[in-house]
Amino acid sequence: MRLTRVSVILASLLLTGCATTQNPSAETGPQGTIAYNVPIESNLPGTKIEVNYTVIGIAPVTVKIFGDRDGTFHNFGSDEYIVRAYPADTNYYPETKIFKTGAFGIKDDRIPEKIAFTFDPNTDKH
Repeated sequence: MRLTRVSVILASLLLTGCATTQNPSAETGPQGTIAYNVPIESNLPGTKIEVNYTVIGIAPVTVKIFGDRDGTFHNFGSDEYIVRAYPADTNYYPETKIFKTGAFGIKDDRIPEKIAFTFDPNTDKH
């Protein structure tokens, strides 16, 4: 009898230890996702930021990404999450950052805490 109680206690402790800690105030989104607010920065003033082919503003700007609870990108039907930066100075090339969303056995990328675009005047000018 005592061994059974110990087994039950140990099993409950193990199950409790495996549970993920969730932020109860996290904004929930579609398909069981939660919101991650990610700042996007650029070292050039006036840089236009585009996310998945939609302009969201001028850097610095914050984008709300609905991702999985483990901190990775969620696949809402697209294999990639694309962020582009278009500098106001036309002497620079646009820069693109592509994140995988976990399709066809490809591991999904972690949602970054910040996305930064740094345009180098020594290498980026055409």
